[in-house]
Amino acid sequence: MPSTAAVQSVEKHRVARKSTFVSIALNTVLMALQIVIGVFAHSQALVADGIHSLADLISDFVVLIANRHSGAKPDADHNYGHSRYETVASLFLGALLIVVGVGMLWRAGMRLADLQSIPAVHMSALAVAVLVLISKESLFRYMLREAQRVRSAMLIANAWHARSDAASSLVVALGIVGSLAGVRLLDPIAAAIVGFMVARMGWMFGWDALQDLSDRALDEATSADMRALLLATPGVRDVHEMRTRKMGDFALVDAHILVDPLISVSEGHYIAESARLRVLADNRVLDALIHVDPENDAVARPPVNLPTRERVVAEVNAVFAAGGLKAASVNMHYLSTGLDVEVVLPAPGSRTGESDEPRLARVDLDALKRRLGARKLDVLQRVDALSAENGVSTEAGPGEATSSAEATQPHGTA
Repeated sequence: MPSTAAVQSVEKHRVARKSTFVSIALNTVLMALQIVIGVFAHSQALVADGIHSLADLISDFVVLIANRHSGAKPDADHNYGHSRYETVASLFLGALLIVVGVGMLWRAGMRLADLQSIPAVHMSALAVAVLVLISKESLFRYMLREAQRVRSAMLIANAWHARSDAASSLVVALGIVGSLAGVRLLDPIAAAIVGFMVARMGWMFGWDALQDLSDRALDEATSADMRALLLATPGVRDVHEMRTRKMGDFALVDAHILVDPLISVSEGHYIAESARLRVLADNRVLDALIHVDPENDAVARPPVNLPTRERVVAEVNAVFAAGGLKAASVNMHYLSTGLDVEVVLPAPGSRTGESDEPRLARVDLDALKRRLGARKLDVLQRVDALSAENGVSTEAGPGEATSSAEATQPHGTA
């Protein structure tokens, strides 16, 4: 994991523990007050809200467990880490809220079906409802501020869960006020509204978590940011086949980058690593896999029947050996237009005797080209730029080292 993501992950888990313990302490006190006073004051809405607080308490413990396990480092069974534990926790919370909400709706429906049995509500229920409303709204503002600071989807979901609690407490308070005013059916109606709100919130959380577990991609704006980072890398000509998927609060990025098809493997690898580091600098990215393409293989792919490197080298060595030559290296470029072969001969100063020109004239380059099915066959020769044979000599002084630079020059083309 990159250092920026690692630092953010540590801070996120610290904030999660702190805010969740605050929520547990508050929900424990409020749940006891709501259920005890709700039963005493004959307020079904307040009891329903107390059950809602109990569900909050359970969800807080789920968050703590998920937070503990999601911070574990990658292992043999989870190569990308355990960030999806948070997503699984969000899915569980969603299912829990749906069950609680449906139960509230069922209980309220049973009470509304028998209006004559609805008892009068005591004034103490209103006092508790107002206290709960103020407490839950304050908890929401605190949790949302902390969750947004560390960019945790699970903590943001838990914060909005607290806001739904505040909204349900407002509905409960209004229902109790109506019941105290003589309209007793408003209390079970308030309980039904709370149940619907809880179930709806659970559906939203559960559906969102299910999409993330199904490898949902990043939104278009974030994907555009990733593409821009790749394109800004020196040596990257284009980006195609970029794919993203959510991993908890982070993302995994896979992309194909286009580079000059004639550069070396090591240079292509260097460009890919540079592009990867640029993407990992974004704290939304957990890991990135960058594939190097010489061409856009979604548009044009190399022919599949081209000869392998082993065959090309063997053919080149056999043909050149017949002419008394030996290749220093053989380079191949497999492109959509065909196979390009470059044969590099040693520098002239490395051999004695007959020059390369007569020997190369005895090599049938056209026949070799046809045998390989190559589009182009070039013969180059190394040049010692600082060799004494070219009238240039270097002498090393005390503590200095001599060096020579080698280049290649065209020697023949077929």
